[in-house]
Amino acid sequence: MAAQRRRRLRATMQNLMVSSPKEENNKTTTSLIDKLMGLLRVHVKRGVNLAVRDVRSSDPYIVFKMGHQRLKTRIVKKDVNPEWNEYLTLSITDPNIPIELTVYDHGTFTKDDKMGDTEFEVSPYIKALKTHTNLDEIPNGTVLSRLQPSASNCLAEESLIYSKEGKIVQDLILRLRNVECGEVEIQLEWIHFPGSKVFLSR
Repeated sequence: MAAQRRRRLRATMQNLMVSSPKEENNKTTTSLIDKLMGLLRVHVKRGVNLAVRDVRSSDPYIVFKMGHQRLKTRIVKKDVNPEWNEYLTLSITDPNIPIELTVYDHGTFTKDDKMGDTEFEVSPYIKALKTHTNLDEIPNGTVLSRLQPSASNCLAEESLIYSKEGKIVQDLILRLRNVECGEVEIQLEWIHFPGSKVFLSR
């Protein structure tokens, strides 16, 4: 299992190696890895009470976007309360860029229909990572920060950032916009790797 994780991490790092355009009078190129703060693992748990887009149900999947990154979950057939239980990994270079989610209904013979969208900011989570560096001294389950639902975010209920088995995680239940109903449940976890800007060690 650990070897499998290492292989996936190496593959992710190779995908991140992209060159920037040439600068004036300078032929040097910069790779994304130079700006990389770390990797964000998103545990896509489930959808709750999603909209019906077929006759009686939907075949939902989620597309995640952050900057130029685009990832998507598998399709769950005929289920408006889908259990994805899937992990996606995003590279974080700027914590101020929001992560956007759009839920779609997969159409076999027609265009995929939108089933709402939502977004969340990663900056409160990264702030908690920077603040709480000595995880060995924090008891498991300790709540480090709370975010409340408001008109300026898509939270359906209070979001907790807390310690879990030597890591800091954040649970989010996100309300879908531009649709009649639906929520998406996810959990965030930070991934460190050799050579990254690991601010937890500062």
